[in-house]
This record gives sequence, structure tokens and C-alpha cells, in this order.
Amino acid sequence: MDHESVRAYCLSLPHVTEDVQWGADLLFRIGNKMFTVLSLEAGHGHCMSFKCTPEKFAELTERDGIVPAPYVARYHWVALEHFDALKESELKPLLENSYEMVLAKLPKKVKAQLS
Repeated sequence: MDHESVRAYCLSLPHVTEDVQWGADLLFRIGNKMFTVLSLEAGHGHCMSFKCTPEKFAELTERDGIVPAPYVARYHWVALEHFDALKESELKPLLENSYEMVLAKLPKKVKAQLS
């Protein structure tokens, strides 16, 4: 996958918004809570990051090209150093799981507004 295919996939999920923040990061959010971040500038050391379960975090960070995400690793976010660190067939379910985990934690009032 690349920036555009990740962007298209994230925006295909219900109620997702995108915003540029911190100068050069494209954030994908549900209910104003981020679930995936794409780095728009080279030189950050990673191209994207996303939330995952504690078990998947431990598994993924053992693989080449995947590291704990700066600043948010304590919340079980991983960062891909390059897009080919994961196959598309692996990445899409992880992005959807990130979306679902964030959606599940939204307050009832916010969930009701999304319906």
C-alpha cells in the first residue's frame, strides 16, 4: 500500500474524517479520536502509525520495519518504517481493528451523533 491507498481505505470506513496536524501528519479520526496517522514528509523515520491490541503490539514490534510509535507506544500504537513492512492483506484488517477499538471507546453521546 501507499499513502493514497491507505487514505482511500481509511476514508471508506463510516464517519471517518481527516485532518492535517503537527505540520505534516494526516490524521484519520472517528468521533474526533484518531485511529491512524500518515506521515506526509520523508525523514520522520516512519510512514504511518496506528493503534492495535496489546498482543498485536508485542507481535508486530518483533517484525522488521515495525517499531513502537513515538509518543503513543504506551497506548499500543505501532509505526511502520516503510509501507512494505506489512502486506495489504495484513494492513487493512489492522487498520479496521484500530478504527473499531477507537469507535468502541467513544462516549455514548458521540456514538449516538454518528448514527
